Amino acid sequence: MRTDELDFDLPPELIAQVPPDRRTDSRLLRYQRASRSISHHTFSDLPALLRPGDLMVFNDARVLPARFTLRKSTGGRVEALFLRETGPGRWRVLLKNPGNVSGPPGSGFMIGREPSGSAAGGSNRRVAKSVLTAWDDPQSQFTILASIGAGEYEIELIPPATAGELLARIGRMPLPPYIRRDKDHDERDDLDRARYQTVFARSPGAVAAPTASLHFTDDLLESLAARGIDRTFVTLHVGPGTFKPVIAETLDRHAMHVESYSIGPDAAGMLNSAKEQGRRIVAVGTTAARVLESQPQGPFAPCSGQTGIFIYPPYRWKHVGAMITNFHLPRSTLIAMVAALVGLDEQRRLYQTAIQEEYRFFSYGDAMLIDD
Repeated sequence: MRTDELDFDLPPELIAQVPPDRRTDSRLLRYQRASRSISHHTFSDLPALLRPGDLMVFNDARVLPARFTLRKSTGGRVEALFLRETGPGRWRVLLKNPGNVSGPPGSGFMIGREPSGSAAGGSNRRVAKSVLTAWDDPQSQFTILASIGAGEYEIELIPPATAGELLARIGRMPLPPYIRRDKDHDERDDLDRARYQTVFARSPGAVAAPTASLHFTDDLLESLAARGIDRTFVTLHVGPGTFKPVIAETLDRHAMHVESYSIGPDAAGMLNSAKEQGRRIVAVGTTAARVLESQPQGPFAPCSGQTGIFIYPPYRWKHVGAMITNFHLPRSTLIAMVAALVGLDEQRRLYQTAIQEEYRFFSYGDAMLIDD
């Protein structure tokens, strides 16, 4: 399959820059595969669209405020994205425009950012020091240990601190690049901390949100349960690779990114019961679908590991009977998964309909229910 078959033109004004006022105010396009019919709803209609007995599978990964700024001794700024901890006080990060700091080991950074509205010149640097003090992190330094390649580095924090502790103080939510925010500080930062996170997030480690789950509220989950729709949770720590476009000419030549996942005993038991009873498994998002389809055909078992599964036509689905998902980037692995579930021609028709109906796209955008 050619990658350009997953391309489409999207008016930029349809890229959602902020979430709706209420999570359930998002629009929901319902596609029924058997009849190839399309209908339009709001997300709060979801309980009436699903079946009693359905088992919904959510990704409970918690997004870390993984974006932060490093300041060189010269005053220069380097943007950083935390990826994972590799040991006590050691992090794997992406650095943007590090310049000559990528040279010899031992190059150090001070944590910080230049305050908005400050004057240029020496006075600006003195003010920047006061900001560091206000954060209670004036002694924290990162030192580069190794360059891994492709902008990735191994760094050491002195004194050591866990990523959760330090990023809670200095980090910003790792919004994808198509959501525009001011570089140093934005008045929507607090909004992003609250809304680029699911209401049930509990397993920290993701650097991107499972966005199909952003539409759910506690009240909606209660309404689904009252209708006899079950739910369970798996974990997949979404990485930055989820946003990377496929640049290979054909999909079979694409090197798929790898993400860590786990299925607990309760989830495995509920999944097995649903399959034994012939009840439908509804994946909430492509991340939950990746976890489910990474498992063998037989019974589910508690497990943890890494998955590099790439689902694209003509994939044969083993477990997922329906899926809720947002509208994805062109030429992405995510839109390839949608095409694998509905067929390439129908995927194109669905996206063209969404554009014509002015649905909001991508992470903060609207959703689609792919029914059977």
